[in-house]
Amino acid sequence: MKKTIIIYGSTTGTCEHIANTIGTKLGAEVINVADLTDQDIAAHDNLLLGTSTWGAGELQDDWYDGIALLKAADLTGKTVALFGCGDAESYSDTFCGAMGELYSAINGRCTLVGAVSTDGYTFDDSEAVVDGQFVGLALDDINEDDKTEERIDAWLQAIIPAL
Repeated sequence: MKKTIIIYGSTTGTCEHIANTIGTKLGAEVINVADLTDQDIAAHDNLLLGTSTWGAGELQDDWYDGIALLKAADLTGKTVALFGCGDAESYSDTFCGAMGELYSAINGRCTLVGAVSTDGYTFDDSEAVVDGQFVGLALDDINEDDKTEERIDAWLQAIIPAL
């Protein structure tokens, strides 16, 4: 596996916990997007980007500066995978929508891996669904925490060959 970093934005700790779980499974560095620098992006071949979703599908607050860094960075030759946390019960119409914002910032500028089928998820709508699939790993650790570990493992198995 090439040099990999997991970058997350988390307000309540859920996305941070998931990022650390992924980091442990991959043996990769994990950092908060609030601490992200241009050098971090440049020094890694693989970027795994995670965010929680707030309000009507918005990014976690720390990601707004992170998005600016990503948009300014040269992502040519980098492999990127996305993961997001949401609440499919209370926010069924914007489930994991913030992942869609990350996708919009990087799409076409890197090799994007890790799309996940919407099968097995219960939600009404999401900006993170493109061509019938989530643009990354969507997790509802609030209502479906019993599925989180299995979903992470399946996603990692799918993306590891590209990393």
